[in-house]
Amino acid sequence: MDSTRIIELLSYTLPTLIMALIAYNFFELYTKNESEKRNYLLQKDTRPDTLSLRLQAYERMTLFLERINLSQLLVRIAPISNAKNDYQNFIIAQIEQEFEHNITQQIYLSDECWSVIMTAKNATIQMILLATNNEKIVDANQLREYMLKDLFDKPSPSGTALSFIKEEVAKLW
Repeated sequence: MDSTRIIELLSYTLPTLIMALIAYNFFELYTKNESEKRNYLLQKDTRPDTLSLRLQAYERMTLFLERINLSQLLVRIAPISNAKNDYQNFIIAQIEQEFEHNITQQIYLSDECWSVIMTAKNATIQMILLATNNEKIVDANQLREYMLKDLFDKPSPSGTALSFIKEEVAKLW
């Protein structure tokens, strides 16, 4: 083959190869676009349902935090005996029962929000345990009074968690 024949062959194949590459890129771009469009439409269809479920979860966790708020809890739950340890165990059992009732809501909340709620629950239990360990307190009624007075001096863990939930729900809008 002479050089003119090779140049002629290249002049036909090179544009064909360039056109094939351009067509391939357009086809790939088109399929990617269609895939993104399908995903968007799918998310658009499911978003209202998901938002509703998330809002319900935030509502349930707000109720949980209100129910384990120590001031609410101590007013709602009277001592079952004079023993402070019995009262402590009863209150903690109520908190744990409330928590177990709402544990499935974590799938609709952010990890950070769930962590804040867990911290509030644990801090509330810790406050009860610390108050019970006070040697000056001898019975359940004194324990109850002490914890209520102690709450006036510092913010409630539930209140802090509720503020976080309100901020997170505001971001959903």
